[in-house]
Amino acid sequence: MKVVILAGGLGTRLSEETTIKPKPMVEIGGMPILWHLMKIYSYYGFNEFIICLGYKGYYIKEFFSNYFLHKSDVTIDLLENKIEVHRSSSEPWKVTLIDTGFNTMTGGRILRIKDYIKDESFMVTYGDGIGNIDLKKLLDFHKGKKTIATLTTVMPTGRFGALKIDNNNIVTEFTEKPRSDGSWVNAGFFVLEPQIFNYLENDNTIFEKHPLESLAKENQLSAFRHNGFWMPMDKLSDKKILEEMWDSDKALWKIWE
Repeated sequence: MKVVILAGGLGTRLSEETTIKPKPMVEIGGMPILWHLMKIYSYYGFNEFIICLGYKGYYIKEFFSNYFLHKSDVTIDLLENKIEVHRSSSEPWKVTLIDTGFNTMTGGRILRIKDYIKDESFMVTYGDGIGNIDLKKLLDFHKGKKTIATLTTVMPTGRFGALKIDNNNIVTEFTEKPRSDGSWVNAGFFVLEPQIFNYLENDNTIFEKHPLESLAKENQLSAFRHNGFWMPMDKLSDKKILEEMWDSDKALWKIWE
């Protein structure tokens, strides 16, 4: 089953990093978040990827074109114009890189890769969110529901500590970043049937608007509830949290080791 990764957005809320590189190439522990995401899928045996490029897409092309150089020790002989690769490290991945346009919306990007999907079920996710989602359970859940689309949903933690205060202004309970107000949100990690392309009109189609809204009205959208770790990298503070988790060996998404 092919995995489509949406990696073409501008990432304006992470402009400290994205002025020079696309958001999926922002690094955690020395490797792009895109790599971490692909390692999660690969752990469950999904190794064929279609990456939808847009903003600074050449950066992603360069990374995969020179993957051995990024992951291996090398000796470069400038006089002989030779490169010797030592202790090469690679992945069992087949990666198709598609330029889906600079200003194309999420639904439009999926529509642009239709010819690479043909008449098969496929997975889709965003290039900036990672988690320890059990992708095998997700796929089994989707097959059991028999809907056109399944999304993974999470209940994120709040941004701030929550207090309970009595009438005398005494704090009676403090909870650091509790679960939110009970609302489940879209975390990506979709499984889609090829009928989804009937809901995608053109480059301006926002996947999260008319397509998903229509599927919900038609009872063709299932929700796979994930209660484990999930986190998007929307801003610089998110990147710092993920870096700290990685450096302290508490990266909950690192299921491949």
